[in-house]
Amino acid sequence: MNQIFERHSTPLKRRRLVNERLRNRIQVERPKKDQTQLDKKEDLHFAGFWMRFWAYLLDMIVVFSVNGLLLYPLFKLTNINELHSVGFFRLETVLTALVFFLYFAIMTKIYGQTIGKMVMGLRVMSATKDQLNWSQILFREGIGRFLQQAFFFLYAIYVIIAFTNNKQGLHDKLADTYVIFERNS
Repeated sequence: MNQIFERHSTPLKRRRLVNERLRNRIQVERPKKDQTQLDKKEDLHFAGFWMRFWAYLLDMIVVFSVNGLLLYPLFKLTNINELHSVGFFRLETVLTALVFFLYFAIMTKIYGQTIGKMVMGLRVMSATKDQLNWSQILFREGIGRFLQQAFFFLYAIYVIIAFTNNKQGLHDKLADTYVIFERNS
């Protein structure tokens, strides 16, 4: 019986040695990651669809509140809406769209986040990890959002945030930006 135990215990020890050698070999063969490399994204936590959705709804409350407190009383007092129109659009539509764009553009440029993103703990970040520049803001908040807002069926494109690796929407891809969870240090 002792011989049987010795015979079976020896191969087990050898297997452990082989596994231990493989582990050491794998650890040696792993490439060291450069700290300055842009593709080092494992420490970033990208914000998914639902967090961004709730932040967007909070931002819509802010934009509608600003319009309701400032623009709509002005239109009622001056009756300017019936007098002027810009092409097919009434002046009211143009000014509310301008408030919408300016809110997102200025808040994203100055703070890197809107009020909705602040509440949810999100931040817009450039892919180069630099501060956002005006061209990125223009592409993200202007062109990207215009494409998605102007054509109703393009609202469905927001869903691609849930299925991309870096949780980027069309407007993020156009501007080369990410929305990440902000770290509380």
